[in-house]
Amino acid sequence: MMDKIRRGVVVFVFFMVSHFTGVALAANVDIDLTTQLLTQQEFRDFSSEVGLAIAYLPLSPAEPLGPLGFDVGIKVTSVDIRDGNTYWQKATGANPPNMLVIPKIQVQKGLPFGIDVGAMYSKVPSSNVSLYGGEVKWAIVSGNIALPAIALRGSYSKLKGVDHLSIQTIGADLSVSKGIAFITPYAGIGQVWIKGASDLPGLGSEQIRNNKAFVGAKITLLPLNFVVEADFSDIPMYTGRLNIGF
Repeated sequence: MMDKIRRGVVVFVFFMVSHFTGVALAANVDIDLTTQLLTQQEFRDFSSEVGLAIAYLPLSPAEPLGPLGFDVGIKVTSVDIRDGNTYWQKATGANPPNMLVIPKIQVQKGLPFGIDVGAMYSKVPSSNVSLYGGEVKWAIVSGNIALPAIALRGSYSKLKGVDHLSIQTIGADLSVSKGIAFITPYAGIGQVWIKGASDLPGLGSEQIRNNKAFVGAKITLLPLNFVVEADFSDIPMYTGRLNIGF
């Protein structure tokens, strides 16, 4: 039975990654702010949306990995683009895509005292967009059979590869999780602080704060585990992640 579940998860993730990567390749999302200049309000809205899209996503329960634990894998995030905006059209020189798809490599390592650290990197296909980020998570309650785990997380991410545009984010969240057999559901709330800046004439820097909430589940089938997560803020995001870990 476990082998069938494991094969099903692998097939599903392979299909998801192939499909979303195909969408990303079909939707050229090269960003060039010199094609059509944005107004300050458009730049603020654009920075907010891109900042949320590149922000570090938890993709893990609150419970710690433990000193010997680690997870390394790939994840794919689908970001809904707001309908009726003009800033994506100006920034890409084309009609805005219905969704922005971001594949990422992510690694997380457990440390003593309920602390986990992580890092991620992405290069969006058919785009000049790349990004990187990192996290530190502290399980203030590690959880057990009776108690859920509770964790605090701090994170950072930065956009790279786009001329005349700098976007970086700082995130903080509180999450809770409780394992049930090989499935660990989790949920949390947090905030993302976004700083957008450009050296183009007429564009000032923007400081933006967004509230967020997220729900997800980790399915552990050693040595594989699969995580799905939905993040809700000004724009919704949906992510799947396939890991090898212990």
